[in-house]
Amino acid sequence: MTMAKTLQVESGDVPASLASRTEAVAAVAAAHADAIDREGRFPAEAFAAARAERLLGIMVPEEFGGEGASVGDTVDVCYALGRACSSTALIYAMHQTKVACVVRHGRSSPWHQDVMRTMAAEQLLLASSTTEGQGGGNVRSSAAAVARKDTHIELERNATVISYGEAADGIVTTARRADDAASSDQVLVVFLKQDYTLERQIGWDSLGMRGTCSEGFMLRASGSTDQILPDPYERIHAETMIPVAHLMWSGAWTGVACAAVERAESFVRMVSRKSGGQLPPGASHLTKAKSSLRALRGLVSSALERYEHALQDKRAIGAVDFQATMNLLKVEASEQALAIVMSAYRACGLAGYRNDSEFSIGRQLRDILSSPLMISNDRILSNMSAAALLSGVPKRLRD
Repeated sequence: MTMAKTLQVESGDVPASLASRTEAVAAVAAAHADAIDREGRFPAEAFAAARAERLLGIMVPEEFGGEGASVGDTVDVCYALGRACSSTALIYAMHQTKVACVVRHGRSSPWHQDVMRTMAAEQLLLASSTTEGQGGGNVRSSAAAVARKDTHIELERNATVISYGEAADGIVTTARRADDAASSDQVLVVFLKQDYTLERQIGWDSLGMRGTCSEGFMLRASGSTDQILPDPYERIHAETMIPVAHLMWSGAWTGVACAAVERAESFVRMVSRKSGGQLPPGASHLTKAKSSLRALRGLVSSALERYEHALQDKRAIGAVDFQATMNLLKVEASEQALAIVMSAYRACGLAGYRNDSEFSIGRQLRDILSSPLMISNDRILSNMSAAALLSGVPKRLRD
């Protein structure tokens, strides 16, 4: 994964690489991460920096004013932000998942083309509404339906979670296609700020990821039929929503794990230096954490390569084995990231446990605990049980 893209910036039209712009935003995110966690507020400073560095619209195609950044480029940004501030990274990952859906499935639609131009020019932040009522995290089932009258549409949705909803410039939401449609017959609709109102129903006082502000709202929106993405949600879900979300999330979680390992490494080096080379009792946990982090980075990189290859082959992207790989990526990455942070925590011992220590891993540990729960790993594994029987068992090591 590389960050080779450049952008002409206003300061003398000097090309600024995506990597250097990401570093600048990550520095701002890191400077405010503890305050974001302590106060449970949206990371406004980090996203002001992201807008200034034009990171929000990087995936928009060049023909619409963006940079045409790849999913791989964007996962790298998620990783860098994860090292700095977990909430910033996860918000960025969720936003870019929505951007990817608009870019891939709205490119033939004049309305969505205009939205892409606006996203690039104004650096819009998109939120997601896929969790609803009693359905919880079952993304492939919607209760609320799009009400249509000629070309006008309306939607009222009891959205139990819209992360950073009040800070967003638009919301991308699932809904039933019509009043008489089945719960799984869904569409994906883009509403901009002027199209909807939010009435808070549920607050967000959480153990970790406090800056995501994942509150619940009654969403009331209206617009035109043009705002519905042309492809059925079933296709969007399989080709873009799930694989891109899982890649972006995994990149962010790997960054969080990296931050914890970096603190553990600093602690072990400090103790060794002060004790004349004697390693602390938990040093072996650092070895385990670094080895596991290497494996996790490899897992995400491999899944990313497979997704980018599948984009060129419609048969591959719809295959049971590919879909299983993308779903299991979320499960495996979240579990591994949690284990890595825990190993780093044990390497630091009491210094990692204390909130007033420069080696504290408390924030990273609380944040990473959310990873198996957002779209529950248990739900994913349960839903995949039937598919697992169809995929078979490889007969060779490199199949």
